Order: sequence, then structure tokens, then C-alpha cells
Amino acid sequence: MGKITMIEGADPAAMADWLEARIAGALAATDGPVAITVPGGSTPFPVFRELTGRKLDFTRLVVWPGDDRIVAEDHPASNTGKIRDLFEAVGAEVATLTIMEEVPHFSLAWLGMGADGHIASLFPNTDPKADDPQRMRRLTPDPLPPEAPFDRITLTMPSLLDSDEIVFTLGGSAEKRTLFEAAAAGENDLPVARFLAAATQPVTCFA
Repeated sequence: MGKITMIEGADPAAMADWLEARIAGALAATDGPVAITVPGGSTPFPVFRELTGRKLDFTRLVVWPGDDRIVAEDHPASNTGKIRDLFEAVGAEVATLTIMEEVPHFSLAWLGMGADGHIASLFPNTDPKADDPQRMRRLTPDPLPPEAPFDRITLTMPSLLDSDEIVFTLGGSAEKRTLFEAAAAGENDLPVARFLAAATQPVTCFA
């Protein structure tokens, strides 16, 4: 397991400052495109809005949703559609998750975590593994979250681990922080615990 740094607070501007510095550094290190993967749900969108107002060369940024519900992009439950609206407006490319896509190496993997310890759409019932031979999977959470009762497509652990750096946002939830810290200590076998156990790069968590 790599070093885990906990940062107090869930201020979108502070998170955007952190992301801006990491993305700027990745862009400065190459003349080519830089790929990052980002979460869906409600927590990241205030951060996205802050970040897309920063002075970055977004034309070289490729943004991958970490997962999505299998719905049309104009459906209210689509992460990709909402991410596309924000990032394409500033010149970034937003990838569409399909099993035919070749997943790149990520400069940064940004993840959220559910109250059940799931990351991306790797729910406990899907038994995700760090050595999964597939880079992307279509799957069905069980139980289906009532607020989003849809099948999912998701990057797998090997895809998310193929990154220079990892960052989690927990949205200021004390319950999630307790669960995350227990996972980091190896006190459970939830998806987030398996992921952290396999991570060798720096991990930052905005709690």
C-alpha cells in the first residue's frame, strides 16, 4: 500500500486548487494528452465547476468517467452527459465508456466511495479484484440503489490502479471517513479496502 494522506474538509475550491496543481504538473511533463478519471454522483460537480474555471490547457485533457449508469447521455442519471457538458465547454475531451474502448494510463484517478465501500461501480456483490483481467466491465449492482436502479459500466481495479496518483473525496461524511480509515487499516474486505491494499502510488483523501 502506498502512503495515504488525509486532508480535512470538503471545500470545492480547495479540492479544485489541489486538482489544478496536479493536472498542471502532468500537462507540463508532456507535450501530449493527459488522461484523468473522475467520479460521478453529486459530490464532484461543485468541484468540476470550480476546476473548469481555472487556467489550464483543457484542450490536452482527456476526462474519463470512472463509471456510469447504462442510460442515454441526456438522461438525468447519466454521469457522462453532465461531465461532458462542463468539460467539453472548456475544450477537454470526454470519453464514452464502452467495452470497445482502450483504457489509457491515467495521470490521476479520482474516486468517490459509497457507504457500502464501493468505488466506481465496483459494488461488494461484484467481488472486484485487483488482478481482474478485464479493464472495463458491465455489471448489475445488488441491491440496485433506489435512486439509480440501472445496470452499470465501470472501469475495473486494474484500470484505476494504472495511474500516477489517486485521490478520494468523501464529501465530509464522518461515516464514510470511519469506513475509509478501517479499509486503509485492512479491517474489512470491502472493494475500497481491496483497492487500497493494491495501490502503490500516493493516495490523498479529502475527508
